[in-house]
Amino acid sequence: MEKPYQPPASVDPDSPQVKENESSLTDENSVVPRRFLGAFILVTSLFALWGFANDFTNPLVRAFKEIFLISNFQSSLVQFAFYGGYATMAIPAALLIRKFSYKAGIITGLFLYATGALITIPASLSMSFWMFLIGFYILTFGLAFLETTANPFVLSMGSPATATRRLNLAQAFNPIGSLSGMVVASLFILPALNTESFKAEQAAAHPEYATMRPSAVDGLMIESLENFRDTHPEEHTAMQVHDLSVVRIPYVVIALIVLAVMVTFILTKMPKTAGEHEQISLGALTRRLMTGRYLGGVVAQAFYVGAQIMCWTFIVHYGMTLLGLTAAEAQGYNIWAMGIFLASRFLCTAILQYMRPGLLLGVLAIGGIFLTAGAILIPGYTGLYCLIGVSACMSLMFPTIYGLALHGLNPEDAKLASAGLIFAIVGGALMPPLQGWIIDGSDMTLGGTLLESVRVSFVLPLICFVVITIYGFAMSRQGSAASS
Repeated sequence: MEKPYQPPASVDPDSPQVKENESSLTDENSVVPRRFLGAFILVTSLFALWGFANDFTNPLVRAFKEIFLISNFQSSLVQFAFYGGYATMAIPAALLIRKFSYKAGIITGLFLYATGALITIPASLSMSFWMFLIGFYILTFGLAFLETTANPFVLSMGSPATATRRLNLAQAFNPIGSLSGMVVASLFILPALNTESFKAEQAAAHPEYATMRPSAVDGLMIESLENFRDTHPEEHTAMQVHDLSVVRIPYVVIALIVLAVMVTFILTKMPKTAGEHEQISLGALTRRLMTGRYLGGVVAQAFYVGAQIMCWTFIVHYGMTLLGLTAAEAQGYNIWAMGIFLASRFLCTAILQYMRPGLLLGVLAIGGIFLTAGAILIPGYTGLYCLIGVSACMSLMFPTIYGLALHGLNPEDAKLASAGLIFAIVGGALMPPLQGWIIDGSDMTLGGTLLESVRVSFVLPLICFVVITIYGFAMSRQGSAASS
């Protein structure tokens, strides 16, 4: 631990020079030193930008299922493409920022983000589900660059002792972007879809639906859409054209915003956050990363991202299938979940001053296990409320796993090591299709109680929280990040 500044015996301790030195040392050990404050604010804005993309896209999994009339597994390929981009581009992004700079990585990321968002224009005009997937894939090339760059950049903006707290502070603004994406989807996109209007008309024409299980009604609604497609192909095509144009607009707007932010970074001089380190070989760095701390962090991060994406994507299916909610109503509960996530992120960042990061991570993961079990086993709105509550437990996980895994690495090594943690976002690509496949399957009975396939599918995030619990308590026992 760094000792407080002690002036030489011959120097007056009350002199201006001594006071300035003491103030400088105190500032350097603050969460964000003053000399990095402007850069920290600018880089933190990126966290909101990728949060918007992530959580505006989540409800499209259900929307595309109804617009294109495809299975849950097929529609969940939206998440496979979206988060698969991270796996593809994480390592190239890390190599680029090590060779050039954090600034170069950010500018490249913003350009790819805007490019992918703009591909939704030809995708919607051609009514091609697969072109949408290509656009999302390229968009997340950009997000991979931004996350691979921004996370270690923030970690390096000050003392290593406050690195995890600093990253948690920056990550606290990610849910603001996520919440914005959810609100746009809930208020302006989902209610404007003609598929939703069609389903409302079907419900009005069949009053008997009110006495049926919501999951059965949901299946009948899909059958009605399929019949409408087969019997009125021109009208159904017109419905698709309208709905895809509605989906396209926010992506075009966010692309323009991203391009404006890119110009801002091009014109802004970013500070150097650390001295130059000796050039290293990938082999040497790989050997240094062969530790339980780092490899366990990569595994834990993959399971965390998988759990997060599954909970936030399929909460819409949960509400619509089990409770008979409209898409907009179900997305409204997702907004509540994100609000809880945001509040909990700030609260947990404060708690980190008094509690070891690994210990808090393990405790929150146990909470995630119990709440996910509640969503599986408890029917009705209580189960939905449990699923919403999971967000409070997830709020701290990504930045804390990130900080724990990179603890002790110098900033140059962290540029490459961070690629593994961003690659771990592939968990969000692989697990949602598996959950969609389970939802497409049959219901099951447990102890004489019917468990709809949607509820059964949440066994997957429960398993994810078990893995995170093990990593959190393992890091807590090591105790090396206690001062973070």
